[in-house]
Amino acid sequence: MSRAPWLDAYPDGVPATIDPDRYKTVNEMLEHSFERYRSKTALENYGATMSYDELDVASQRFAAFLQSRAEIRCNDRVAVMLPNVMQYPVVVCGILRAGLIVVNVNPLYKPRELEHQLRDSGARVIVVLENFAATVAAVETHLQLDLVILTQLGDHFSGLRRLATNLIVKYIKPRVRAYRLPKTVRYLEALRKGAARGYVKPKVEAEDLAFLQYTGGTTGLAKGAMLTHRNIISNVLQSVAWARPALDEGGERAATPLPL
Repeated sequence: MSRAPWLDAYPDGVPATIDPDRYKTVNEMLEHSFERYRSKTALENYGATMSYDELDVASQRFAAFLQSRAEIRCNDRVAVMLPNVMQYPVVVCGILRAGLIVVNVNPLYKPRELEHQLRDSGARVIVVLENFAATVAAVETHLQLDLVILTQLGDHFSGLRRLATNLIVKYIKPRVRAYRLPKTVRYLEALRKGAARGYVKPKVEAEDLAFLQYTGGTTGLAKGAMLTHRNIISNVLQSVAWARPALDEGGERAATPLPL
């Protein structure tokens, strides 16, 4: 009998093992993809597109902005309260490339849920879509956040479409509740400031934390799972290995109807 009988059920082309040390960090894995697929489309959203090259540049700029802030230090946690928008991959890649830790936050959280997660994770910086800024404002006075980075739905659209989308969401079909927040920077301004500063690669190791990923909280308070760079690399390579027989490498598309 085979020592690994489950392998008999694997589809043709799926390997028995992967090499979790193929990349040292998630940053290295991202940079490999940026270089390999530079001219190809990485993201599509509401008709807007972003190439791997553009994602590389934008995430570097966001990383550089974070590195420039005196209140942010290496290995700090940065909360990300975004739905499926193009800003999400830019922000998450930027946080990792700055040597920081990603704390994903459900955009539909109530203030008490958000406050618990920010306190528990230790995140004092948050990136939030303006639609949900009122929730952040409701807890900010209790937490005294160091920095809030605000983005609007149309920030990665071009020209007039960006302006029209952001005006419609805010004033014509209002989806943005009134809020007051100190210590805010607009997302597009952060990218501009990062471009002016320049990016410096941080020292990151395979066993450093990449994410504090919180559970749904169905059996009590949400708890943060500690995921290292090596954890994420292993999971990505496992997913690719399992799906490879059905993939057209460099040409496949993935739909993400749930929050990223």
